[in-house]
Amino acid sequence: MWFFCIYDDEQKELGRQKAPGSCPYCSGKVEAVDVEIQRRLCLLPMCFKIKRKYFCTLCSKRLELFC
Repeated sequence: MWFFCIYDDEQKELGRQKAPGSCPYCSGKVEAVDVEIQRRLCLLPMCFKIKRKYFCTLCSKRLELFC
């Protein structure tokens, strides 16, 4: 008997806004994107998170904050 589960991440963009600062790679403008992440295990919703991700508008690199 085989047992397997389907694990799925569904991401939906909620909004975009300008962020302060500039890209360290190309000195472009930084944009903050709010993303809703819904994780499912065997088609049942398990986790729901809202995260903010930062991207450069010129080189499209994902930027991370280090405190």
